[in-house]
Amino acid sequence: MIFIVVKFPVKPEYADEWPQHVESFTNATRAEPGNLWFEWSRSIADPHTYVLVEAFKDDAAEAHVNSDHFRAGIERMRPLLRHTPDIVSTTIEGADGWSKMGELTLD
Repeated sequence: MIFIVVKFPVKPEYADEWPQHVESFTNATRAEPGNLWFEWSRSIADPHTYVLVEAFKDDAAEAHVNSDHFRAGIERMRPLLRHTPDIVSTTIEGADGWSKMGELTLD
């Protein structure tokens, strides 16, 4: 599984409407074969930063970054950002989704 987290530093004047600005990109990505999840959250520490947590089956990430909606999404986001986003991207061998948190199990 390819696991990716990206922090998007949005210009303050676009922060409240960010979900609407990225809606078509989000919907298209979630519909891709091999997309496991694609979830946006807003930072509590910095309300002008959105955090994207996404995952793809190992062979699906390349198709994602080469898709038309990816290129269009990048161009749509570019003028709305304060600076280049920070990213962590890694492969997790043998994983295909979320695991349960062993330290906080509930019946």
